[in-house]
Amino acid sequence: MLLSIDTCGSLGTVALVRMEHDEPVVLGQTELAGKTYAAQLVPAVRDLLLVHNVGPSQVVTIVVTKGPGSFTGIRIGLSTAKGLAEIGSIPIVAVSRLAVLAYTGRTNAAALDASRGEFYLGDFSSAPTERLLTREVFLDRAALLAEDLAVCEDPVHAAAPESIRVGPPTAADALRFAIPRLRARDFDDPVTLDGNYLRRSDAEIFAKPKLAATP
Repeated sequence: MLLSIDTCGSLGTVALVRMEHDEPVVLGQTELAGKTYAAQLVPAVRDLLLVHNVGPSQVVTIVVTKGPGSFTGIRIGLSTAKGLAEIGSIPIVAVSRLAVLAYTGRTNAAALDASRGEFYLGDFSSAPTERLLTREVFLDRAALLAEDLAVCEDPVHAAAPESIRVGPPTAADALRFAIPRLRARDFDDPVTLDGNYLRRSDAEIFAKPKLAATP
């Protein structure tokens, strides 16, 4: 049994998957409304396991989407995955939301709305790169990528009308994307695992500089 968690966007998902003949079969997927992750993520995981009569000891790997996206959502998802992994000695595979979006769109690039007129862009055509771009730079890159760019949000599609529009990536999508790493047992170290933020948090951006001490 495999558990997957994605709380990076405005809608979160938790998926339970069983491997049959080395192929993933989604047993169930639960949706979580944004701004409820702190209160609802752990109960959602518990209920999903109960519904399918799966004990925590039967979960052999946890897949978690590490961003980019909501800072709070990323932290809640990662901390929950790390906590479950520590309790049950379960390995973790962390994946990029941009990479999962490109995978679902069958493209070599993907973009997400970063708000404030900026965009997250992941280009996986050769050496994978993920960056935070201004609108002007993004428009130039999107025009070049055209139909090789996957998007899932209205503001991004409006800025890149030639892109491929797909549904928001889910926890089940993340797990399917992670299958090659699961087969290779390419796990992440939960101690050093951190979010794929691509931008500083609002607290860091808007923090007032400390006044120098008066001699």
